[in-house]
Amino acid sequence: MMEQLVLDIHLDAPPDFSNFVIGENGALIEALNLAVQGEGHIYLWGEAASGRSHLLHAAVALSQSAGRPACYLESEAIGDSLPDTSALLIALDDVHRLPAAAQIALFNAFNRARALNQTLLLTGDRAPRELDLREDARTRIGQCLVFEVKPLDDASRAAILAMLAERRGLRLADEVIAFILRHGRRDLPSLASLIDALDHASLERKRPITLPLLRTLMQTGLAL
Repeated sequence: MMEQLVLDIHLDAPPDFSNFVIGENGALIEALNLAVQGEGHIYLWGEAASGRSHLLHAAVALSQSAGRPACYLESEAIGDSLPDTSALLIALDDVHRLPAAAQIALFNAFNRARALNQTLLLTGDRAPRELDLREDARTRIGQCLVFEVKPLDDASRAAILAMLAERRGLRLADEVIAFILRHGRRDLPSLASLIDALDHASLERKRPITLPLLRTLMQTGLAL
């Protein structure tokens, strides 16, 4: 439903909970807000381009704005240790990519988190039991509060496309939106980039975006 969506979408805006399209992820957003306040570790997983990294960056920004130290870390860049700063919120992205030594570092971070009052926010591309990690690290991840980041449904995507187009003064007929969703990339950044391209084409040709024009643009190099 439209009231479930957050449509303040700007690709160049810093990641924030206010510019994440919530869809069916309301409970996850609430849990992340509580985690920033120190209410337990969270592991969230989902398909590529589902917004996992966006949510970690948003949590870090919220934590820092509230005066709590926080850091965003990419798994492939982790060595044999993680920060031991007191009260730190550690946002660790793509744990399925952790090198062997870093998996031990994550296990050790779990072990000392309570004493240091740290919070771990982790992401991966699959459920905890399916992660190809050390058993001890995988077990600790499975003990987190676990959420699957739910992808947008077509109704949400259609609403977002229409809203983005309207903000640029474009009117997209239902058949145009249906064609884009059927044949184009479906992640939000790609959809927003496509609307930018259609806006430019409409201004350049001084024509509204119709299905015949969309097909012509595709023949001349527009990628959906």
